[in-house]
Amino acid sequence: MTISITIIGHNEVDHLSELLPQLQWSDEVIYVDCESSDGSLGKAEELGCKTFSRPNDRNLNVNKSFAMDQASGDWIFYLDPDERIPSELVEEIRGIVASETEYSAFRLKRKNHYFGKWLKHGSQYPDIQLRMFRRGKGKFANQHVHEKIQIEGKIGMLKEDMLHYSYMNISQFLKKFDFYSSFEAGFMLEQGVQVNSINHFRYFLFRPATRFFRRYFIKGGFRDGIPGLFCAFFDALNVMVRYFKLWELKRKNS
Repeated sequence: MTISITIIGHNEVDHLSELLPQLQWSDEVIYVDCESSDGSLGKAEELGCKTFSRPNDRNLNVNKSFAMDQASGDWIFYLDPDERIPSELVEEIRGIVASETEYSAFRLKRKNHYFGKWLKHGSQYPDIQLRMFRRGKGKFANQHVHEKIQIEGKIGMLKEDMLHYSYMNISQFLKKFDFYSSFEAGFMLEQGVQVNSINHFRYFLFRPATRFFRRYFIKGGFRDGIPGLFCAFFDALNVMVRYFKLWELKRKNS
């Protein structure tokens, strides 16, 4: 049995330079470049990946699905450029690939790091992800950037954690914040969400307040210091910004 690792990226050359040499234990690495301008594609080619170039679709799962379709391994593990697989997790994955497990896929826990700090609280851990599955047993519906992969068969749970270095600095965070809030606004438009007095209350007061209170106080985000406060605050702010962007989209369309 073999395993393929699939990755998509847009201007992630620094992460790829660190990540790709760590993946030599796998049988195949598929990298799909999404219109990078920083040499990401060349770096992936240099480091021995099977590379492809695709348009930078705002729904990232479209290109994730394309990458999975190019994989030839019996198992597929899809990975983001800012994620890392520690040696303990590597050994666990290799053991599963070599076994005759009854499962079609596996979930795992992910440790999210903001500005170099692991956020243990505020709903940031264990952050369960489904990343490993038998080829042909998993697919995305490709409707939303945060949708879960659909699996045919039983799903198991890995013991070891994966690492996620979400944001190294505030400038990087704000770029991704702008991208994701714009995508969410477009999705809201497609779903027919209206700009009206009821939604003013929902998106400007109720949802932001409850999200912040839950993450920062109930889930203990305050225990993670400034990064925990930052995470909880911008999680609440995202709700308001996407609604403002929805209003902007409706004005343009009208």
